[in-house]
Amino acid sequence: MDHSHPVKVTDHFRVSPPLGSVPTTSLPLTFFDYPWLLCRPMERLFFYELPYPALYLTHTIVPSLKSSLSLTLQHFFPLASNLMCPSSPIKPYILFKDGDSIPFTVVESTLDFDQVIGDQARDVRELQCFVPKWPPTRVTSDDTRVVPLLALQVAVFPNSGICIGAKFCHVVADGTAFNHFMKSWASIFRSREDIACLEKSMLPSHDRSGIKDPLELESIFTKQLWNWASSWDYDLGSTRDDQLGDKVGVAFTISQTLIERLKDLVSNRCVENYQEQVHVSTFVVACAFTWVNLIKSQEKEASDLFDSDEVCHFVFVADCRHRLETKLPETYFGNCLAICFVPVKKRELLGEHGIIIAAKAIGGKVKELESGVLLGAEKWISSWKEISEQGRLVTVAGSPKLRAYETDFGWGRPRKTEVPHVHASDSFHLCESRDGRGGVEIGLAICKGQMDVFHGIFEQGKQNLI
Repeated sequence: MDHSHPVKVTDHFRVSPPLGSVPTTSLPLTFFDYPWLLCRPMERLFFYELPYPALYLTHTIVPSLKSSLSLTLQHFFPLASNLMCPSSPIKPYILFKDGDSIPFTVVESTLDFDQVIGDQARDVRELQCFVPKWPPTRVTSDDTRVVPLLALQVAVFPNSGICIGAKFCHVVADGTAFNHFMKSWASIFRSREDIACLEKSMLPSHDRSGIKDPLELESIFTKQLWNWASSWDYDLGSTRDDQLGDKVGVAFTISQTLIERLKDLVSNRCVENYQEQVHVSTFVVACAFTWVNLIKSQEKEASDLFDSDEVCHFVFVADCRHRLETKLPETYFGNCLAICFVPVKKRELLGEHGIIIAAKAIGGKVKELESGVLLGAEKWISSWKEISEQGRLVTVAGSPKLRAYETDFGWGRPRKTEVPHVHASDSFHLCESRDGRGGVEIGLAICKGQMDVFHGIFEQGKQNLI
């Protein structure tokens, strides 16, 4: 087994919507899209068990994946489009022209499928071979940068399974929109390319007129982005080895029983200690538990900092489709996320009631959304930049509500889903547990030397709840 070259490229295609099926279409960016111009592409891997020979996988499964993808892109055409970034003062926009396509690569893997999908700690660079290569940005004669928006790769594991890997630019879609695309592709594949399986209610909505901008956020964001344009890298492409360092990745599960105990603990302590009810959900307590354990593991060797007034930040996003004054359809395709910043002093997170304080702060921020999702929105980009430069920032990607494990191409639930882009920063990924029993799965990467410490703290935290 050759681990130095774990995958071999066997084919490369370009896949477009059926020719003539989508007219030339230009979509303006909304203020919800602008913050993501500074963001690296998102990465998602779906591993499926398919114990068939390589020939069957490459000659039967892959062609059907390609043809069903083409039909799906007819409705999800922004993914086959390009992000056009002209020179200031012309604003960026998404443009689809007939014939626009996405790269679709097929590779064969020599790695052991069961090892790859295991939860054991492993070098995070192992997963990079399953992430599609990102096509380079082009620059036209009038100095417009043309940025691709999606790349796909299918990795074949002979007699074991396949991995469908996607890499997409966040400007074109948030997690809800991207999951809608993946599930629609899976439905069309599963129905043997019967496009009618996407009932009218499931078709994506590309109408952006429902997004109102009373605070003139688009104007604020474009000015900020143009001011930073000199340091703005459009080629955000592939994760470099130096960004991954000596990190190891691992997946943990928190069962439904422990989630309910965490909720009860947070609710009861907040009433006892603060005489107030707090917003408690699976997302809130899972994030609080993980955030505190991450901070504790980082500070295990630095007890002299225990009294520090240093502020740690936790950042999450909240879907606003149903929270705006004019509600958007659930099928709105694009970005519709509020960016939420949660500051807590480090010594409070490290203290006896760290998880309670973290959950109260995160739950309080969720509750604030009821007063208006755009409260403080003018600082989304500037705060992100400022906090990122300070360090002490942990972010979460995903949500159990996205139901990633329900992406079924007819082969059953994925055996594993991974989000490798979180490995390059202090982030973790959150999704529903793959056994479908109501718990949550957490994927993260931390330095090799810190892993045992984190694992010990995490397991101890779970034991304390039993």
